[in-house]
Amino acid sequence: MNILLANDDGIQAIGLRTLYAALIEVGHTVHVVAPVTEQSAVGHAVTLSMPIRVRTFKENGFEGQGVYGTPVDCVKLGLSTLLSEKPDLVLSGINAGANVGVDILYSGTVSAATEGALMEIPSMAVSMDNFNPEDLSRQARYCAELLSKIPWNKLPPKCVLNLNFPDCSMEEAKELVICPHTRASYRDWYDTREDPRGRSYYWLDGAIPSERISADRDRALLTEKHITLTPLHFDFTDRETLDLLKKEIV
Repeated sequence: MNILLANDDGIQAIGLRTLYAALIEVGHTVHVVAPVTEQSAVGHAVTLSMPIRVRTFKENGFEGQGVYGTPVDCVKLGLSTLLSEKPDLVLSGINAGANVGVDILYSGTVSAATEGALMEIPSMAVSMDNFNPEDLSRQARYCAELLSKIPWNKLPPKCVLNLNFPDCSMEEAKELVICPHTRASYRDWYDTREDPRGRSYYWLDGAIPSERISADRDRALLTEKHITLTPLHFDFTDRETLDLLKKEIV
């Protein structure tokens, strides 16, 4: 396959570098277009008010193009300008930290894959339920092997696959479960701290309350050490409310 590889942790992140090596090892052609700096939780942001610059990275068998912009900038620029031909797949990851439930709206990793899907290219986001992974080689090889098993030509247009690995070794990980995403939202709070000059600043934290998590959805299954795969599509129309409003208003 001819693959465009992006992420939101930055072009030097362990997840992207490890996935790149695994894809090359099994014979894929990989074009990396990824942010120069970390862009976690920027969602589907697009740069409009300043020029976008690109820097080439070549080191230790790796080659890619670093973009001074967002994950979505990377995919847009890659598909429209930097790549000489349309790829077969847009792949984003491996992200440090799971992307489950409402994370799919916040995540730059998922947004990069979503942009590929919106441009009608099969796309997948890949994440690990650990914010500081040290070795993702087994997860990367699993992902590279999984690509050949997915019936890409049978997926509907503008579908995004969301793959998550549990916070454990691949030996400990349980079998893949294809499941819906968690619908529960985060309960957020801000830690209030002081800088050395005595001025307050705030640091976001939060968690999905355990009592709101459904057992058969991605967050719970991932906690139970299952690998999870969720097909996503981004039609935000609330069909039931659409019919209700038609009856009540029109």
